[in-house]
Amino acid sequence: MSRRDGNPARTAWLVVAGLVVFMLALAGCGGGSDTTAGGSSSEALQKLGKGEGEVSLISWAGYVEPGWTKPFEQKTGCKVNDKEAGTSDEMVELMKTGQYDGVSASGNATARLVAAGLVAPVNTDLVPNYKTVFSDLKDQPYNTFEGVNYGIPHGRGANLLMWNGNDVKPAPDSWNVMFDPKVAAKYKGKISVYDESSYIADAAMYLKFHQPELGIENPYELNEEQFNAAIDLLKEQSPNVGEYWSEAAKQISAFAGGDVTVGTTWQYQYFALKEEGVPVQASPASQGFLPKEGATGWSDTWMIAKDAKHPNCMYEWMNWIIEPKVNAEVAEWFGEAPAQELACKETANKNFCAEYHAEEPDFWKRVYYWETPLADCGNGEEDCMDYNDWVKAWTTIKG
Repeated sequence: MSRRDGNPARTAWLVVAGLVVFMLALAGCGGGSDTTAGGSSSEALQKLGKGEGEVSLISWAGYVEPGWTKPFEQKTGCKVNDKEAGTSDEMVELMKTGQYDGVSASGNATARLVAAGLVAPVNTDLVPNYKTVFSDLKDQPYNTFEGVNYGIPHGRGANLLMWNGNDVKPAPDSWNVMFDPKVAAKYKGKISVYDESSYIADAAMYLKFHQPELGIENPYELNEEQFNAAIDLLKEQSPNVGEYWSEAAKQISAFAGGDVTVGTTWQYQYFALKEEGVPVQASPASQGFLPKEGATGWSDTWMIAKDAKHPNCMYEWMNWIIEPKVNAEVAEWFGEAPAQELACKETANKNFCAEYHAEEPDFWKRVYYWETPLADCGNGEEDCMDYNDWVKAWTTIKG
């Protein structure tokens, strides 16, 4: 079960000055393949030393729990200090303080952390359990920059479409229940939407499927025409939205009280509502399928601070959290697919990895993991709308 119901505080306007430098580096770097915006691969720790006695982390709620921190402390002598964050924006802001050794960053934060020089490359040779991490989680755009690894995969999940089975019939197999004006109008004022600019990608994903003439390939890489189409769709959706949520507890309350009946959600809310006896249904968690358009989602990465005060303990932590049994425990507690392929042999629920599609690469090909929008579309042109454009547009969408 997930515990992503942490601090709801948000930073609505995050200035990412280093992002420009990062984009220029991506577009203009020459033959030095070990050079990135955050520095060179030589910045990665080359040899493990003695633990420093403690490690300070920033995590999603539910990622750092006594069940696996206590054995870690006993084994390594590294006391775990953890600060839970409620949003990716909050994680970036906390990392700027320089008080933390590492962070469990989602893909909509990783590029910002690299661009700002807040994190260092990771020497995966010093993380033995990395060898058996699922191959399709390695060397991805959200954890690897200019061929240099900047993190250790933790786990992944798809954002769910959830609805009250008594109120939404027939059971939807498409996000049109939220985006198609004619369908969504049936639930006017009862639609629940995630309150974060990355939700623009959900609209872009829907348009990719229903308006292929727009030429959208990656819902996080949108030129002005594609971006405007997504924004228009979200503005059209807005009158039907009953709540924009950033705190899971509030969405749970809204569904339980009947204030909303359909929305985008995380596994935590789904399981919590089921436990309360609310007749919610969801995909893919309960039925094993994605809406036909696919889904956005997250693949979280443990990253080490560039000036970590406890780098050896941080490396010990990154190796520990993807140890098969530990990664299995985290995945089941949180409600996500593990990153460690050997974890599937360690889950208490022997069907867990099947239920969460952990060993199904084709399933994950239809999940668009959160990324930081950059002006560089990967086509040699600076013609995409960047993160700041997304944040500004999001505030206008909500009015």
